Amino acid sequence: MSDDSRAMSEWVTAVRRELGLEDTLDADALVDQVLDLTADVAHGVSRPAAPVTAFLLGIAAGRADDLTVSVNDFAGIVSRLAEGWGADAERAVPANDQAHRG
Repeated sequence: MSDDSRAMSEWVTAVRRELGLEDTLDADALVDQVLDLTADVAHGVSRPAAPVTAFLLGIAAGRADDLTVSVNDFAGIVSRLAEGWGADAERAVPANDQAHRG
């Protein structure tokens, strides 16, 4: 394990503990998902948009009934939005609009 990986693991463990999130989401899957999401946003939209997007996804997921499902769903929605950001993609459908979920 690299120093960066070890530091990330220790940090995520500490933050989850401090925020009372030890029993939510698999830590390794969470890190992979957030890094993938922020990479998509950083490359498709802009680098500064990546952490803000991760924060917004966290707020949306926290408001949902099922945290794991919403994180997975919302991350996919946001990644697809970021990948098509430069294209003529529809941008007005909120990710939490149940009528527009695929």
